[in-house]
Amino acid sequence: MKKIASFTVNHDILTKGMYVSRVDGDVITYDIRMKTPNAGDYLNSGAMHTFEHLFATYARNSALSDSVIYVGPMGCRTGFYFLLRDAVSREEALGLVKESFRFIAAFEGKIPGSERIECGNYLEHDLPGAKAVAEDMLTVLENWNAESMDYKA
Repeated sequence: MKKIASFTVNHDILTKGMYVSRVDGDVITYDIRMKTPNAGDYLNSGAMHTFEHLFATYARNSALSDSVIYVGPMGCRTGFYFLLRDAVSREEALGLVKESFRFIAAFEGKIPGSERIECGNYLEHDLPGAKAVAEDMLTVLENWNAESMDYKA
């Protein structure tokens, strides 16, 4: 079988950040790397789950909501995939990610979609953990820009 694009990225040199992973027609996949791959520190399940609920809720209620296709965690627990229509520029995508992460970092209250009838694993949430991940990533993305989004070989 043909190797998929994400497996061609050298994970030994990959650092935390936001990268363009692939472009498929009018869909851009962003890899938001929140943990250094293979470093032994990964997103814990509860924090990742809560982060997903908050990130997806914020992004799908933003001014760019019509261009949001998918928000979801990477199986390796090092970050999230964020898929947007290409009508959204890299700068706008980065802006939405930063806004979403500020929302998560400051969030207090009931996690959206966390009732038993709304969620398949409603008991596994970690709001303090999700907030810590958001705060950490905001420092990583503070000086990030469109040129920073290209994977380095």
